[in-house]
Amino acid sequence: MQLHTVSVENPESLNLILGQSHFIKTVEDLHETIVGTVPGAKFGLAFCEASGDCLIRWSGTDDPLTQLAIKNAQAIACGHTFIIFMRDMFPINIVNTIQQVPEVVRIFCATANPLQAIVAETEQGRGLMGVVDGFAPKGVETEDDIAKRKGFLRAIGYKL
Repeated sequence: MQLHTVSVENPESLNLILGQSHFIKTVEDLHETIVGTVPGAKFGLAFCEASGDCLIRWSGTDDPLTQLAIKNAQAIACGHTFIIFMRDMFPINIVNTIQQVPEVVRIFCATANPLQAIVAETEQGRGLMGVVDGFAPKGVETEDDIAKRKGFLRAIGYKL
């Protein structure tokens, strides 16, 4: 077995969700879930099929985001993984409904941070082992940091 680190290409620091599911129906169900949860959602998604034709299945409402999802799915190239890139919305808007899609078995991360996928490769294929999401902590927040965090959450409308 070989381990690889695959850096996710995300030049605009867009929010994304990287996960694992188990069935070809994933693409349609994820699409329907996203547009049913966030009307007018701008997103692109790609899913790596793990049997049969072993194609990268894709869908979305925004072609550049869809192309970015496809490009990253090709780089990660692990069976039954999916990646969703989104614009003008946050993962918090859809992550719970994504987790409720019957085919979804795991969400590795929801982030806009620099992201690396840890991939194991065997003679059979490739599997996503985990992710490196952002950077290691640099310290513990101070009272000023707490005030900034709370101010930020209120500024973007997630707290009153």
